[in-house]
Amino acid sequence: MGIIIALLVFGLIVTVHEFGHFICAKLSGIKVLEFSVGMGPKLLQTKKGETKYSLRLLPIGGYCAMQDEDNSSDDPRGFRNAKLWKRMLVLFAGPLMNFVLGFILIIGMVCSMDSIPTRTVEGFYGKKDDSGNTTYYSSSHETGLEYGDKFLEVDGIHIFSYLDLSYIFATTKTHTHDVVVERDGKKVELEDVKFLDKRDNDHVDFCLVYRGKNPLNVTKCSGGVFMSMGHMVGMSLKQLVTGKVEKEEVSGPVGVVTTISEATEKSENKQDAFLQLFYMSALISINVGIFNLLPIPGLDGGRLLFCFIELVRRKPVKPEHEGYVHLAGMALLLGIMVIATYNDIARLITG
Repeated sequence: MGIIIALLVFGLIVTVHEFGHFICAKLSGIKVLEFSVGMGPKLLQTKKGETKYSLRLLPIGGYCAMQDEDNSSDDPRGFRNAKLWKRMLVLFAGPLMNFVLGFILIIGMVCSMDSIPTRTVEGFYGKKDDSGNTTYYSSSHETGLEYGDKFLEVDGIHIFSYLDLSYIFATTKTHTHDVVVERDGKKVELEDVKFLDKRDNDHVDFCLVYRGKNPLNVTKCSGGVFMSMGHMVGMSLKQLVTGKVEKEEVSGPVGVVTTISEATEKSENKQDAFLQLFYMSALISINVGIFNLLPIPGLDGGRLLFCFIELVRRKPVKPEHEGYVHLAGMALLLGIMVIATYNDIARLITG
């Protein structure tokens, strides 16, 4: 059941991306030849007007094929004959739809919570004795953090939501951090704050303020989580480029589906399953949106880069030259996909 849900989610993310290109091309008057969900052999196909609609066997991709994407012709409705701003909108519409889907999924995740976490410290772990004195287990309270502090930065990383705190504490080995908080309406810098629960050596030794659910709180928290997820994706891409992530850690569609499936199947109850599903789906959708905007040939960002070059040069790059660049980019991406899929299958075999 988990695999089926994961495949449906992955298919939804890809379909929404391609639908962004499709609907924007239609509204711009560009001729769309085919809108396909999935890759590989056709399972179903129908034609309405000038456009074919296809469902294909492998739910690992999809495409929106437009007239004259990679060559020039005299067709006034061809992609390359459309105005530059229309072409740029069509290319950007795919990632934009991923961001919209991600935000909607985050709202679903936040609505699934019993209450909404903030960035404000409510209290610290400790124990009162018979005299009313408190012995704190929380090192952060002893090293500068106080009740009511609102997290703004940790080690120079902006804190958009509780998710940033979770990510930082989960990915760093040190317990000592430089923190910037808002205290009594003023920005306060705290150096060498030690986050350590003395009972179990956990990083998180404080409690956050939780608020009730209402439209304002849900929207505010969802916006913060959206920014946090985008930030997390950006930091992960930076680690990948700088070599801090080993090639064995790179995951592809198989790994994504497996991760979603495991997250839902291992949940303790339906509420937790929904939270995990919304979280993973939103993160992947935002990841797809950001990745596609990278200026890599073959991706939307690579095509947008050529649009910016055309904007500066006041004339387009020759289609055949641009085609060669995109072909090389697609070959590179295909190589990365092969490595990622190999890693995914190897992890499935070895457990």
